[in-house]
Amino acid sequence: MSAVGGGARNMAAVVLRSCSKGFAHILTNRGVATILPNTLGGVRQKSSVQYVTRPELPKLAYRRVKGKSPGVVFLPGYGSNMNGLKAEALEEFCRSLGHSYLRFDYTGHGLSEGVFTKGTIGTWKKDVLFVLDELAEGPQIMVGSSMGSWLMLLAAIARPEKTAALVGISTAADHVITAFKSMSLEVRKEIEEKGVLTVPTKHSEEGAYTFTMDFLKEAENHCVLQSPIPITCPVRLIHGLKDDDVPWHISMQVAERVLSPDVDVILRRHGQHRMAEKDDIKLMVYTIDDLIDKLTTLV
Repeated sequence: MSAVGGGARNMAAVVLRSCSKGFAHILTNRGVATILPNTLGGVRQKSSVQYVTRPELPKLAYRRVKGKSPGVVFLPGYGSNMNGLKAEALEEFCRSLGHSYLRFDYTGHGLSEGVFTKGTIGTWKKDVLFVLDELAEGPQIMVGSSMGSWLMLLAAIARPEKTAALVGISTAADHVITAFKSMSLEVRKEIEEKGVLTVPTKHSEEGAYTFTMDFLKEAENHCVLQSPIPITCPVRLIHGLKDDDVPWHISMQVAERVLSPDVDVILRRHGQHRMAEKDDIKLMVYTIDDLIDKLTTLV
């Protein structure tokens, strides 16, 4: 894991390698400066919404841009959807490079069928695997946001042949389980009696996320941080030090546990959980372009 001191103990920041061709081309011809303003105002040539049917499972809504490999797949966060700023910026970016891009809504999210409150980590993991198996062609760079990064890790373990590289943004691996277990025994008993864990957040209209005990018990089956994580592809983890929802040290824990020799952690001093400011998106695009350049050079 390559890192330089970030001004605080146990913190790491990464100086991204300058790209030999890809990013310089984008800066000169289309530019992150061009991609971002267009994206913030809406993608100029947005892909159309499509639906894929699954036997005895809800239909999934997705948007796809066909192009070169490696493709990019975006995995949104809990309660989010495929139409956020990061997801749209990536479509514009991939389209400009001619690489394939796929974004979709999990079961119960956005335009997909299903009931959100009945969803589990296992449910949404199955969604990701289905998309990789049925909609994505060849190895992909998976980009996960918050819970999407947890699902990204689970998918990479289950489908190493479909995983070219990983980019985690505000990675929330195991987070809801870790948060619950870190509470006092008295508080946990109270939550168990109520049957619901309420987590305050400014990213929900209700001002909080609500997790049932059944959700927590199921999620515990998908925890990844208790042992080495069998992922060997390049991994990039971007996290904001001002993230009030998911602590940045989770990204550090992931970096320490993945088996890959190529792991970079990028900590943004003023970055918040959504990582949707212009400079945050610019860094995300830069990071993915660097990976595309690395992967295509290796080929």
